[in-house]
Amino acid sequence: MINFNGTLTETPQFSAHNRGMLYGDAVFETIRYSGGKLFFWEDHYFRLMASMRILRMEIPMGFTLEDLQDELLKVVEAENLKDQAASLRLTVTRNEGGKYLPEDNNVSFYIFAKELKDPFFTLTEDHYEVELYKDHYVNADLLSTLKTANKIIHVTGSIFAKENDYANCLLLNTNKSVVEALNGNLFLVKGSTIKTPPLEEGCLRGIIRKQLIEIIAKLDEFTIEEAAISPFELQKADELFITNAIVGIQPISKYRKKTYTNTVAKNLLGKLNAKARLG
Repeated sequence: MINFNGTLTETPQFSAHNRGMLYGDAVFETIRYSGGKLFFWEDHYFRLMASMRILRMEIPMGFTLEDLQDELLKVVEAENLKDQAASLRLTVTRNEGGKYLPEDNNVSFYIFAKELKDPFFTLTEDHYEVELYKDHYVNADLLSTLKTANKIIHVTGSIFAKENDYANCLLLNTNKSVVEALNGNLFLVKGSTIKTPPLEEGCLRGIIRKQLIEIIAKLDEFTIEEAAISPFELQKADELFITNAIVGIQPISKYRKKTYTNTVAKNLLGKLNAKARLG
């Protein structure tokens, strides 16, 4: 079931002139639902609003925090997922018309949901090997921090990973720094320091990234540092892990000849789940 501009339907009518399809002129949020609530919904909402403003989309009067939450929960109810865990994708596209220059800055939206197995974030200890993806690079600029429909680097990188039997790939920016994974933000642990690339490097303004930075900043045993990560640092790290709004924390077990522990990731996952329950 799809919520298309507030109407539930199994057959939404998408025009061939949809700007999201023609130009990637769209933004989206992927949100975890469990226990009757949307995890970190306020952060998702304000990131969406900021992205729409940066892309000069008109924000409808009905796009309030409460109203959009209701639209998301309508899909949960329609899919009989109220007592389950689910991921929801909310996509906002600029209305059709024009070529590169839009004729209309108003927007449409659609939402769909998919059932998840686990009610909270869980940590897998399965083998999880990554490699650098160097065919294309992420621009170190503001647009790269937004969750837009322009994800062709992530698509081609995912194909590369599958063809070469990697669980994921790490992306480099135009400065040749490691900026993120294909599907989330990157954290590096070395001793008592935990590093993650700053937004200025072009990494996604991740929701779980934000939560973990806040969590780590309150811990006495670790120091959080937002700093560029060189590829040479990867094999010197004690741990590497990836974060996103659906998985939570995904430890990396191997990069080239280096294998990693996941002690810090386990510790942080418990704190993340606690924050999600309170949030």
